[in-house]
Amino acid sequence: MYLDDNIKAELKKQFEILTKKVKIIFFTQELECQYCKETRAILSELVEVSDKLTLEIKNFIVDKADAEKYGVDKIPATVILDENGKDYGIKFYGIPSGYEFASLLEDIKMLGTGNTGLPQEIENEIKKIDSDIHMQVFVTPTCPYCPQAVVTAHKFSYLNDKIKGDMVEATEFPHLSNKYNVRGVPRTVINESTFIEGAAPEQMVLDKVKEALNSVSV
Repeated sequence: MYLDDNIKAELKKQFEILTKKVKIIFFTQELECQYCKETRAILSELVEVSDKLTLEIKNFIVDKADAEKYGVDKIPATVILDENGKDYGIKFYGIPSGYEFASLLEDIKMLGTGNTGLPQEIENEIKKIDSDIHMQVFVTPTCPYCPQAVVTAHKFSYLNDKIKGDMVEATEFPHLSNKYNVRGVPRTVINESTFIEGAAPEQMVLDKVKEALNSVSV
């Protein structure tokens, strides 16, 4: 058991604000990957806390069409959808444990209330972006600053269909950490070429997203 009774009671309280259902899809495989089993267990216990949450477990190999539909290219992968099954491009690659459990909770609350908590002017700016943006936030479960960076990327994804936001657990995907030269976390990679170190304020992230777009159009 990952969530004890005290944690479950606290989560129940937190989820009272949910007005809409939230659907979680988890991709794993039979010969389970490192942390697949633990991630499945955490998610299974989490959805028991509220009738607003549902969990669907998919096999990464067998359910290839679903993996492609949601753009899932590695596991363990957790995708969060709203009650209508809308995919906002919000993904967790790796186990959402430690501090990253908080990111998962924030995302559930965002999709379950429809509220990002961002200032209106920043929301408006994010919605105006009309080119594809891929944000990968590299984290570790022991990093207290990482959830802020992850949740910011996921808020951007939620507001604009052109934006996809991935949490990537750095130690579980060392080839990606090497590729993007991750020396410390959080490190946010925007469209392969623009980087943010640390948990930056939303306005700074927005500026970096625009910078990534400008570097392409030049």
